[in-house]
Amino acid sequence: MHIDLDRNAGITLSEQIRSSIVDRIQSGLLLEGEKLPSVRNLAKCLNVSLMTVFHAYELLEQEGMIKRIQGKGTFIQGKTDRFRDRREEGPSMDWQNSVADYLPRAQYWRMMQTPLADVANLSMASLHESLIPTEWISEQLAQHAQLDHTLLTEYGPVQGDGSLREAVLPYFREKGILASPSEIMILNGSQQGIDLVASTFVGPGDTVVLEEPAYPCAIDVMRKRGATVYTIPIDAEGMQVDRLAALCDSRPPKLIYTNPTFQNPTGAVMSARRRAQLLELAQSYGSIILEDDATSDLYFGAEPPPPPIKSMDRHGHVIYLKGISKLISPGCRIGFLIANGTFITRLVSSKGISDLGSPLITQKALLPFFASSQLKKHAPLLREKLKERRDLVLRILNRSAPKGVHWNKPDGGLNIWLSLPPALNADDFHMIALQRGISFLPGHVCFPNQQLFHHLRLSFSYLDARQLEQAVMTLCSLLHDFLRSDRLSQRMMPI
Repeated sequence: MHIDLDRNAGITLSEQIRSSIVDRIQSGLLLEGEKLPSVRNLAKCLNVSLMTVFHAYELLEQEGMIKRIQGKGTFIQGKTDRFRDRREEGPSMDWQNSVADYLPRAQYWRMMQTPLADVANLSMASLHESLIPTEWISEQLAQHAQLDHTLLTEYGPVQGDGSLREAVLPYFREKGILASPSEIMILNGSQQGIDLVASTFVGPGDTVVLEEPAYPCAIDVMRKRGATVYTIPIDAEGMQVDRLAALCDSRPPKLIYTNPTFQNPTGAVMSARRRAQLLELAQSYGSIILEDDATSDLYFGAEPPPPPIKSMDRHGHVIYLKGISKLISPGCRIGFLIANGTFITRLVSSKGISDLGSPLITQKALLPFFASSQLKKHAPLLREKLKERRDLVLRILNRSAPKGVHWNKPDGGLNIWLSLPPALNADDFHMIALQRGISFLPGHVCFPNQQLFHHLRLSFSYLDARQLEQAVMTLCSLLHDFLRSDRLSQRMMPI
C-alpha cells in the first residue's frame, strides 16, 4: 500500500497513515472485508517503526474502521457496503490488492454513485435539463456536423479552437480580465484544468493550500499528486487570509487553490479586500493562485460579485479557470484556462500529453453562444430561475427544519451548506435519507485533513421545482426523526 508521508508536516506519522486509510475506505478504494497489510509489512513498506503502524491501526480500530482478528489479520469493517461493487462471482482477482496504486482518495465520484434508482438528487451541483438551452445546442451540433465533416474526422488544436478563443475575449473583458487568444486554453471542463495545473506544477511534498471546507475534487487531485495539504478556514468574507499569512512564514505554499465566488460547498464570496490581500501574499512568496470560477455568473442580487483575482494580476501569479457547465451545458464539457508567460506554454504542453486536444464539434457548437447575444439572453433568465429554487428551499427550511440545524443563505451559485448539531453524523443521516430516496453530499468529503461529519451540502439546481419542494420537505421530516432518535439514545445511555 502506497502512502505519501511528510515527516515535516507537523502531523504525526501514525495520524497520516490513519488518515490515508480512512480516505481510501470512505472513497470505496478499500471495501468491507478486505485485508490490510500486517503491521510488520506496512512498517517495512513505509520505512517507519512497528509502533507507528500499530498506533495507526489502534486509532482505526477505535473508530470502528477496521477489525483485528488474532491469527488472521486486520480487516476493513463498517459502513463501506454502500460503495461495494456488485460483481458477479467469477475467477478470483485478489492478486490485484498487492499492486500499489497512487489514488489516496476519490471521495466525490463515489458519493455520486447512489445505489437507488429512484432518488431525489440534492447532491448534484448541476443544472436541471429545463435550465439548459438543449434545443439550441442540438441545432448547432447538427448544423456544424453537416457543414464541416472535418470536425468529426480531424484532431483539433491542443490549445483549442482559435475562433472560440477569440470570441470569448469580450466575455472575459467584462470581468476585468484582459487576455489575448494565445493566453487562453480550452479544456474538457474546468476539472481537467485543476488536474493539468497540479500535474504540471505540484509534486510529492510540495505545499498546497486549500480552503476549508473545499471542493472535494480539488482535494482528490492534490492528494493524488502527493502534496502536503494545508487548509485555511472560510468565513463570511471567504478565505481567512490573515491565517494564510501566518502559515506562509513557516511553509510558503507553491500553490493556493481558491474558489472565491459562491464557493463550493459553502456559497461564500471572498471580499474584494481579501482578494487583493491574497494576490499580494502570492506575489510576496512566489506562489501560484489557482482561481476556480465556476459560478460567478449565477448571482441573485442586482450587482455582480467582486471581479476575479485574475483581473488584478499583473505578474502572472494567477491561473484562472472558467467552466461553463454550471452556466450553459455540463454535457458539452467545455472550460477555459487563462495564464500568462511560460505558464500557458507549459500547460498547453501538459494538455497535449493528456488528451491531444478537446473535441472540435462542441467548441464550434458553443461558439455562437459567445459570438452573438445568446449568452446575454440566457444568463439573466437562468439567474432568475435559480433564485426561485433557492428561495423555495430556504422557505421550507425556515418553516420545517428542526431547531439546532443551521444553514447559509447564498447570494448565488447552486448550493446551500447545512450544519447539524456537532455531535451528529451527516454520514449516518445520509444512509437514512437514501432509504427514503433522498440524496445529498455529506460534508466530510469537503475536508482534506481533520474531517467534520456534521455538515451537508444541498444542491437546489438539479431537480425541477415540484421534485425539489417534495425532496426538501421529506428531508426536514427525516431530520426531525434523526434528531429525536439521537436525543432518545442519549437519555437511554447508562450513567
